[in-house]
Amino acid sequence: MADISITQQHSLSPDAARSAAQKVADKLANEYGLQCKWEGDVLRFDRSGVEGSLALHERQAALHIKLGFLMSAFASTIEPKVAESMRKVFAG
Repeated sequence: MADISITQQHSLSPDAARSAAQKVADKLANEYGLQCKWEGDVLRFDRSGVEGSLALHERQAALHIKLGFLMSAFASTIEPKVAESMRKVFAG
């Protein structure tokens, strides 16, 4: 099992941050077949072997992904892609 945690600072309004988070979620959903749903300011996502959340805070977005046994082999490939996506969409 592997965990990926990424925190990205931002200066976006709540609506803009939510829109940025949705872009990250859409990219994750397309690339990894994830199902996503909002619970307040937390976007939860999952599929077999992957679960996680993207929590929006006033000045940061916190992403946490838990990879199952098989997917953990890809952690070193997944983490930089997701970090770059977070950086791009939350840059403002």
